[in-house]
Amino acid sequence: MRPRYQKFVFAILLSLIAAPFAAQAKTGPAGSALSAVEQQVRHEILMLPFLGVFDHPTFRVEGSKVVLGGEVYRPSMKKPLARAIAKVDGVESIENNIEVLPTSPHDDAIRRRMVRAIYRHPALDRYGLSAQPRILIIVKNGDVTLEGVVNRQMEKIIATHQANRVHGVFSVTNNLKVEVPSKS
Repeated sequence: MRPRYQKFVFAILLSLIAAPFAAQAKTGPAGSALSAVEQQVRHEILMLPFLGVFDHPTFRVEGSKVVLGGEVYRPSMKKPLARAIAKVDGVESIENNIEVLPTSPHDDAIRRRMVRAIYRHPALDRYGLSAQPRILIIVKNGDVTLEGVVNRQMEKIIATHQANRVHGVFSVTNNLKVEVPSKS
C-alpha cells in the first residue's frame, strides 16, 4: 500500500471506530423528545468503543424494559451493548434482539469497496471524516442497507448511486434520512 493511501485508510479506520448516533442525540423518531431513560440508553450506546460504520444497534424503551435490535458486525459487540444499558437507572430488564451479521469474505469485500465508494465521493467525504459516522453501511449476504442521516436529499441520491456501483452487491436499500435544517 502506498504511504499516502495508508494515512487515508488509517484516518478512515479511526473515524469508523466511533459510535454512530450523533445526529439524533436528543430526539427520537420524527423529532419527538426522548425520555430521560431513552437519553441515558442512547448515551451508554454512544460511549461504547468499537461501534463503527458497519454497526447499527437500535433500541426502544417499553416502561422499565429496553428492547435492543438492529445489527452489529462483530459478535463481540452484542453482549457489551446489553451490559452497558443494564447500568442505566430505571432499566429493569433487557431483551437483546441484536442480529450479528454473518461473517463472509464476500461481504467483507463489499464493506471495503462500499466505504471507498461512499466516503471517497466529494459530496459525501465529510461524513467519513467525522468522529461519529453519519452514514452506516450494513452488509448481509451481499445485500446493502444504508442507515443514518445526511444534510441534503442530493447526498442521499448520490449515496444510493455510489452503493449501486459497488461490485458484488445484490441489492441496495437506502434508509438514510435527510436532516431538516432548523428555521431560525
